[in-house]
Amino acid sequence: MELQLVGLRVIVTAGATGIGRAIARAFVGEGAKVHICDVDEAELGRLAETDPAITSTVADVADRDAVARLFDDAQTELGGLDVLVNNAGIAGPTAMVEDQPPLEWDRCIVVNLIGQFNCARHAIALLKQSANASIVNLSSISGRLGVPTRSPYVASKWGVVGFTKSLAAEVGQHKIRVNAVLPGLVEGDRIERVLVARAKALGTTYDEARDALLAHTSLRTMVTAEEIADQILFLCSQRARSISGQAISVCGDLQSA
Repeated sequence: MELQLVGLRVIVTAGATGIGRAIARAFVGEGAKVHICDVDEAELGRLAETDPAITSTVADVADRDAVARLFDDAQTELGGLDVLVNNAGIAGPTAMVEDQPPLEWDRCIVVNLIGQFNCARHAIALLKQSANASIVNLSSISGRLGVPTRSPYVASKWGVVGFTKSLAAEVGQHKIRVNAVLPGLVEGDRIERVLVARAKALGTTYDEARDALLAHTSLRTMVTAEEIADQILFLCSQRARSISGQAISVCGDLQSA
């Protein structure tokens, strides 16, 4: 299937590693122009060596001044904008609600939810000038479920779905599509850290925590960052020109967590 993404101008937040890097590379592979941000300057430096076509800005999406700088840099590098992928997010603390560190709880909400607002508000004026405009917000399958010990993360990801649907209704008149993608258990360092923390919080072993999660997935498997990227590329193509306001899961049919 030809997605016709050549020349598409794309911003991906938290694009130096993991899902964000897979998304950025997938867009470049389709001929798009990509600018990313990340808080990890060292990882941005490494990516500049391996993927010189991807330009970047050091920025924390929770910092509004840094986000303004990101969009200034992206305008210089891209000359406009067709796609914003709000990928930045953190796992947050793992604990029962009465044991949650309040400042860590707040930080999770600020990065995962308010960070998306910070970026979207800069993107909209640019996207109004695009002939193929999309925002894709990364939520999580946790945006459909309740997960013990993960209250800040889950609350933020439910919030992303609500933000997505509201924003889609606002900007649809300008032919800007807004969708949320809800990854399930994605292979990589982040889920490994979550499983270690969850096992500790619940008093189980790592293997028991992993098996317990996969038991609730119909396909009994984790998904890959590349599979998430594939879904996002489709949503940002003209093949998805009538898809907006949706929360689309890529999770192997995870029923509960």
